[in-house]
Amino acid sequence: MDYPNDQAPGAPVRSGIPEHGRIPKYYAVKAQIALLVEELGEGDTLPTERDLALRYEVARETVRQALRDLLLEGKLRRQGRGTVAAGPKLEQPLSLVSYTEGVRRQGRAPGRNLIGLDRFPCNAALAAETGLRVGEPVWHMERVLLADDERMGLESTYVAAERVPALDTDFDPDSSFYSYLHERLGIAFGDADERLETVLATPREALLIGTPPALPMLLIHRVSRDTEGRPLERVRSLYRGDRFSFSTRLGSGTSG
Repeated sequence: MDYPNDQAPGAPVRSGIPEHGRIPKYYAVKAQIALLVEELGEGDTLPTERDLALRYEVARETVRQALRDLLLEGKLRRQGRGTVAAGPKLEQPLSLVSYTEGVRRQGRAPGRNLIGLDRFPCNAALAAETGLRVGEPVWHMERVLLADDERMGLESTYVAAERVPALDTDFDPDSSFYSYLHERLGIAFGDADERLETVLATPREALLIGTPPALPMLLIHRVSRDTEGRPLERVRSLYRGDRFSFSTRLGSGTSG
C-alpha cells in the first residue's frame, strides 16, 4: 500500500480514498470544503451552499451532504441562518479531574445551568451500582454543561444525602461539585469505575443541549468512591460528539 510521505498522524490513511480511487462525489467535495474550513478562523462564515456548488461545479444536494458530515464531525456549526467554522474540539482527560478543570485548561470559561435538584429514597438499581443502602435519602442533580456559554453536555449526579446534607442550600449549582466536596466538606476522591460509549441523545436531552437528535453523543458512566472506599457519587455525563474528545495517558502493563 502506498502511504503518502505527508500523511498526518491520526488522519485517515490515503485521506480515506480506496485503492481503486473511486469515491462518492460528496466525499470529494467534503475534502475540499474541509481544506477551506482550515483557512478560516473560528466563527468565520462559510460561503453559501449555492456559492459552494458553483465553486466545485456540483449540485447543491451534493454540497448539502458534505456539509452534514462536517457538522456531525464538529468542523462546522450552525449560527443563525449561516454556517461557521467551529474551531477545535474541547479535550477532556479521562481521569478524576472535574469538568471545570478540564475546560479551564483550554482557556475556556466553564459553567453550568441547573435543570433540577431532587431528593428521593435510593432504589434497588442505584444501590446495586453504588453500594448505597436501599431507601436511604439520595440527591439527584441535573445540570447543562457550558463552555463560554455554549452548551456542551448534560450531567446527572446521584449522591447520598448523608454525605452532602445541605446540597440544596449550601452549594452553588454553577460551580464545581468536586471543589465543593473537597474544599467545603473535606471529602477527597479515591478511585472510580468509568465506562464510555457512543449514543444518540433522547429528544429531551437534545432539547436541553440544543443539538439535533441524530447527533452522536459521548456518554460516560462513573461510580466513584472516597479515599476510604465509601460510595461517593454515581454520574451520567453526556457530551456533544461534535464538540468534545477525550484523552488519557496509558502506563506499561500486560496486554493479552
